[in-house]
Amino acid sequence: MLENPKRYTITAALPYTNGPIHIGHLAGVYVPSDIYARYLRLQGKDVAFMCGSDEHGVAISMKAKKEGITPQQVIDKYDGIIRQSFKDFDISFDNYSRTSSEIHHKTAADFFRKLYDKGDFIEETTEQLYDAKANQFLADRFVTGTCPKCDNPEAYGDQCEKCGSTLNATDLINPKSTITGETPILRETKHWFLPLDRYESFLREWVLEGHKNDWKPNVYGQVKSWVDGGLEPRAVTRDLDWGIDVPVEGAEGKKLYVWFDAPIGYISATKEWAAREGKDWEPYWKDQDTKLVHFIGKDNIVFHCIIFPAMLKAEGSYILPDNVPANEFLNLEGNKLSTSKNWAVWLHEYLIDFPEKQDSLRYALTANAPETKDNDFTWKDFQARNNNELASIYGNFINRVVVLTNKYYDGIVPTPNEFSEVDLNVLNELKLYPSVISSSIERYRFREALGEMMNVARLGNKYLADEEPWKMIKENPERVKTQMYVALQIASVLAILSEPFLPFTSKKLLRILNINLNNWNLDFNDWNLTKAGHKINEAEILFEKIEDETIQKQLDKLEATKNANKAENAKAEPQKEVATFDDFTKLDLRVGTILEAEKMPKANKLLVLKVDTGIDVRTIVSGIAEHFSPEEVIGKRVTVLANLAPRALRGVESAGMILMTNNAEGKLVFVNPDAEGVINGATIN
Repeated sequence: MLENPKRYTITAALPYTNGPIHIGHLAGVYVPSDIYARYLRLQGKDVAFMCGSDEHGVAISMKAKKEGITPQQVIDKYDGIIRQSFKDFDISFDNYSRTSSEIHHKTAADFFRKLYDKGDFIEETTEQLYDAKANQFLADRFVTGTCPKCDNPEAYGDQCEKCGSTLNATDLINPKSTITGETPILRETKHWFLPLDRYESFLREWVLEGHKNDWKPNVYGQVKSWVDGGLEPRAVTRDLDWGIDVPVEGAEGKKLYVWFDAPIGYISATKEWAAREGKDWEPYWKDQDTKLVHFIGKDNIVFHCIIFPAMLKAEGSYILPDNVPANEFLNLEGNKLSTSKNWAVWLHEYLIDFPEKQDSLRYALTANAPETKDNDFTWKDFQARNNNELASIYGNFINRVVVLTNKYYDGIVPTPNEFSEVDLNVLNELKLYPSVISSSIERYRFREALGEMMNVARLGNKYLADEEPWKMIKENPERVKTQMYVALQIASVLAILSEPFLPFTSKKLLRILNINLNNWNLDFNDWNLTKAGHKINEAEILFEKIEDETIQKQLDKLEATKNANKAENAKAEPQKEVATFDDFTKLDLRVGTILEAEKMPKANKLLVLKVDTGIDVRTIVSGIAEHFSPEEVIGKRVTVLANLAPRALRGVESAGMILMTNNAEGKLVFVNPDAEGVINGATIN
């Protein structure tokens, strides 16, 4: 672990441009990395915070084919959405680049060429699946088949999403091309491989020995598992039509594998930023006094802790990451987040539905961050954190301080009198918070750090509640001057300590207090952050309560998504045994109208119906009570099996059957003769 580095290079995983940003991305990567970068800037550190759109690979090609557009149109669309979302959410990247940029193509190609010229790659001809009809080799995601480990018939060529096994496309049983549906054949093709096995001893020494005490257990454990399992050469090129050309002879039609070019995107983004700012990029990647930190989700641990370091080691001139504080996954309302199934809270939609509530989401995601295990985001928890913590604790304290200062002193900070023991205890406790929060942030415990920041607001609330200046003003107004002065110092410290976590709130609070402080390392000895005689502004609401109706709209949106997924995945029942025409003609199907309906006593599922069948009015008992109330079905036109043998149900004779089906959500639906002019008693044939 590097002590007192001269500069920091912070990277956040490049979002893949086949969809927008959702809360899982934010909680796992972008909010924690932003907290860290903002904190370091408040410390006066030299920070380069890099990110950009990951725009190559087979998923982009698949998306383009599905939507009938070009890969360039796909990446332009989602890069625009992602870029604007990050801007509106104020993730404070120093540069947000694109892997489709010219500088990235050149950087990645040069990196490959240097390793190639040094002889660091293995060149091999292997057999891969080929779609003869489409006339192309199939990348892993363009192949589906039966998983050899769990028999899932819809496994992909790189992974089975049911059992989680990592696969090769050639492992699949009964493989099919997703492009044409054809069974692919094996065909020889030449590729270049990075021999990871050569770097086992380096990885053991660097990670398993060097970082066993400072890397997160989930990260260390995954690296150890991979290294102990034995590393194998990994292809760095692919037969694709979208990506960066492999810059060597004999590689026509081949592209750099996306996992190889994407992490180089951090380097090209730094180059782009440095050129724009008139800086030298190299110290941020090649100086041993630079601390490099990768923020990623757990699905990227192998790439950032084994493969990319092996690439950097092979190149020879780059530093290695000091830490890779990967988070686990965030689920949504008990289910795994899924871009393809639209099971997500999309950032750009949240910003429309919850205007000016960026910090409410930042707070909820940090307070519930999946730092050590998968966690679950629920809209009710989000509402509770906003209302019961941000509004009732933080907002309530600030509102009291500002309102009372304006009420008693026309907004002028009062000159304090002698501090009591209570005052001194509170001020001395306040002094400790910057270093306590620093310790948590520097150990990548952002949830813990946020809790300590909120404890400052709790300290202020308790101080006011115990001191009760609103009562003391009549008995001892001089004492109130000291109380309000102390409370204003707490508010000032809170404004600074909030900035990494709640940047919009911090900015607003600094404006209310009419101060311009952006230094974490404050001198608290004189307690004059907000000086006596200073004029503050009027109170503003920092956090509005979120009403139940607003949350219900979000829950309804998710329910609609769930139902749409069910409908899309609904499969028809298999066909029954063959029936003859004579079998069908035995059925007397009639159109009828339900005239009366009531629940069967002591039976949860049964309704007793009076039905006009056109030939008579008869009683039919139907098991639909869990789906319809009696009032709902009166007047319904229905299809009746009229010649079904009568049957007694709980003492009521039922003479017929109402025909029903199920919709995608499993709800019963009447098989209806809705056209006008169809009379009761009309036969169905």
